[in-house]
Amino acid sequence: MIKLLALDLDGTLLDSRGEISGKNIEAIQKAEEKGVLVTIATGRRFRDALPVANQLKLNAPVICHNGALIKYADTLETVAVSIVPQKTVREILRVGREYGGDALVSADPHGKGVLLYDRISAENIPLQKYIEWGKRLHGAEAEEAVHHVENLEAICGQVETVHVSFSGTCAPMAQLEMILRDELQATANVLTTVYPHLDFTLIDILPSDASKGIGVEKLALINKLVPENVVAIGDNFNDLEMLEYAGTAVVMGNASPELFEREEFYTTLSNDENGVALAIDKFILEA
Repeated sequence: MIKLLALDLDGTLLDSRGEISGKNIEAIQKAEEKGVLVTIATGRRFRDALPVANQLKLNAPVICHNGALIKYADTLETVAVSIVPQKTVREILRVGREYGGDALVSADPHGKGVLLYDRISAENIPLQKYIEWGKRLHGAEAEEAVHHVENLEAICGQVETVHVSFSGTCAPMAQLEMILRDELQATANVLTTVYPHLDFTLIDILPSDASKGIGVEKLALINKLVPENVVAIGDNFNDLEMLEYAGTAVVMGNASPELFEREEFYTTLSNDENGVALAIDKFILEA
């Protein structure tokens, strides 16, 4: 019997306008009424996931930072967190400096979270847009949420780092990803989210023991559940581990093509066609 539903956000629960359809909200509410725990499992930072979590009033903590942080949206209670060691953070920043990457450091795991940066290259339009989006999203808390510092290396020893990220157009990010994997080896987990149609790639560098799969497993174990009790729905490469963990794995109709090659994964409609609601109806409400 399904007892836990883990939903990716961007490209899955959210449509192409960044909104949640009424049908998806209704399906989630019905799943909760049936006794299912519903969580968001997202690469977003906790603060960036908060507006959606608060809108849905979820009955389970949010799995964010690609599984590095599990935290309740309403009380801000931290259930579990993994931290990137300071030595590893410095190595990540060094590689970024050498190869032209603009780093974002996510800190403050026991609060709402703060995003730190010290530079944005003039040609890095995707990152400029992301910073502006973050500031708009958080309104009066913008400065607290997205904070410019003079030098990330100087401040990284003063904060607890949940994850470091780089973003930009696909070609240079693909090269940076390979370099990071080679340089960091097993000291960190490097995950990518690729949107070819937008020419945009996000590289997340997490603690070595963090991924969406591990985050979903932690939440399942806390609630004495096994993979057969779990449904996971996603659309991109950073969802792969949680899809592999779940007893029922569903990929969106708009998912990365490589995910469709996995015969054990079910496929639903796209994020603009209420694909989440359809999957909930099939695997939870009608089961």
